[in-house]
This record gives sequence, C-alpha cells and structure tokens, in this order.
Amino acid sequence: MELSSHLEINLGKIEENAFRIVEKCAKQGIEVLGVTKGFSALPRIVRAMIRGGITKLADARLENIISLRKQHFTQSITLLRIPRLSTVEKVIAFTDCSINSEYEVIKALSEKAASKGIRHSIVLMIDVGDLREGVLPEDAAEAAEKIVRLPGVTLSGIGTNMGCYGGILPTAHNLNLLLEMKTDIERRVGAELEIISGGGTSSLKLVEDGSIPKGINQLRIGEGILLGTDTTHGYQVPWLHQDAFLLRTEIIEVKTKPSVPIGVTGHDSFGNRPVFVDRGLRKRAIVALGKQDVNIEGLIPVDKNIHILGGSSDHLIVDVTDAAGEISVGDLMTFKLNYQGLLTSCGSRYIKKFYIQ
Repeated sequence: MELSSHLEINLGKIEENAFRIVEKCAKQGIEVLGVTKGFSALPRIVRAMIRGGITKLADARLENIISLRKQHFTQSITLLRIPRLSTVEKVIAFTDCSINSEYEVIKALSEKAASKGIRHSIVLMIDVGDLREGVLPEDAAEAAEKIVRLPGVTLSGIGTNMGCYGGILPTAHNLNLLLEMKTDIERRVGAELEIISGGGTSSLKLVEDGSIPKGINQLRIGEGILLGTDTTHGYQVPWLHQDAFLLRTEIIEVKTKPSVPIGVTGHDSFGNRPVFVDRGLRKRAIVALGKQDVNIEGLIPVDKNIHILGGSSDHLIVDVTDAAGEISVGDLMTFKLNYQGLLTSCGSRYIKKFYIQ
C-alpha cells in the first residue's frame, strides 16, 4: 500500500481545545472568534471548532470565507486582513464584519453596503506598538468620528494586533491603552462600542493568569485551538492538546554518512550557502517530504532524539543516530507542527488529510 505523506487531524482534540478556551474566556466576559486561516478553513475542522462552542468565525483570506459560505456555514464571519479596495464588493457579500484602518476603504465599504440596503460592521484597528495594521492612538478618535458619519457601516468596535510582525507581546499596559481609546472614542461619538478586540492567542496567557484588563471582550484565536501553543511566548499551554495535528511520511533511505559534504561547496538549490558542523559519521534518514510540500522549519520530530538536518524541494534529511527505536526504509516518521508547519501542510495539495475523532 502506498504510504503518501499525510496529515492526521484529531477532530476530538480540536473540539476539546475550543471548549476549554471558550469556557475559560467566557468566565472573564470574553467572546472567542475561531480563526480558520491556519488550516485553510477545511470544513471538518471548522465543524469541530463549532462543536467546541465557537459561535463566530474569522479568516484573513476571502477565498476561505467564500468557500465556507458555499458550504452553508451561516455563522458570523469577520475578515481579518484589512480589505483591498478591489475586493469591497466581495467583503460586503460574504462577511459580516471586517477589521479596517484606511478611511478610503471604509468609505468604499459604506457605499457598497448602502447600495445593497445592508449594514456592515467595522472594527477600527489601533496600533499599540506592533507596527502592523492600525491607526496610531492619537488619530483613533478622529478616525472613529469620520466612520460613524458614513451610511451602510456601523463602527462596532476597536481592536489591536500584537505578536504577528513586531513580536510585541500583549500586556496589561498596552491593552489598557486600547481601553483608554474606547473611552475617548465613545465620548467623542456619543455611542458605546460593542467590541473591544484584544488580540489573539498571544493574549490567552493574560486570560490564564487573570491579568487581562476588564473590558477586553473579544479575542481572535486560531493557534491555541489548533496546536495548544502560543508561539509569541514560546509556550505550550498545559491545559490544551498539542498533538491534534500529526504529519506522517515514509522513510525512503537510511544510511551512515559523513556529517559534512565532500567537495567544493557552492550554493544549494535555493540559493543559500549551507554551513555544516563536523560530527563524524552519523546515521541519516531521508523521508519523502520536502520544501515543495511544507515549510520544513515548521516540523518537530515526535522522537526528540531525531534532529532535522535540512532538506531540498523533495527530500527531508534527518539525523537518526540516537533515535529511540529502529529506523527502517518503509517506516513512517511522525512530526508535530508549529504554526508555519500547520499553515503550509494544510494548504499543500501534496499532503493528504486524514481525520480521526
């Protein structure tokens, strides 16, 4: 039987992770948006999140959102990538809410929504330090005043993003800054903001230790539900599963070879100049998985005694000298995934998906 590279997806563990996060956040008055972009919005995984208590979804890719709508997912969906002017019509047609930072785009959303006789929810993003999307705090109130005068859109709330670009961690200080903006905006526009969105999985640690400021009432969580990890803190969440996704692939060669290539060294097939440490003769295995299949930096061998040496487009080379068990051609090697491994393996057409409950 052909043993193709495949991703084993444990739907029960995803459901349990979602339930535990929803439950813990609810105790502090926080709603959880289930973020589906990390797994390309595969519908069986979305349903597992919903069974775990997720009632609203969010994704950065319109393509994923449109696919969910075509598969009859009727939940509220928020677009997590600030909209392009060229996609305003689709944003209005397929999403209930979008995060925004550019008045020109919000005005276009307003015009399109008004022409359809509907209202679209806007979450104004405020940059509190990570320097990705968002207006600066000193400009937030003025931006909000302009938005509330537009037809067809409702300023439903404000939000911020942390950890994704600048690596800035959410703290009580920068989230309180967001709450200060809430107070200022509400005073200026004379209306209450429904949503105060305080980040994603990176904010979960503040929920866990009870230090998230009161008033933050929404988090946008994907990684925590899927992997039980928080990359920004380098943290495995102890009350969540970390093995809901396992990537298995076949071993196609096992040989003892020198640890440093022999001959004149140039660049590898990706234009990089590799560097090697001489550790003498080592037992190495090659598995049928490469950079065209998945981001190999996102792979974590389940056997902690196995170490990834590198790879090419089609092959992954691992040091198995100290492996816990016998390593033979034809066996399967198993990897856990970090977030970049999850993103690329779920989107890869070369990796089959198998579901278990």
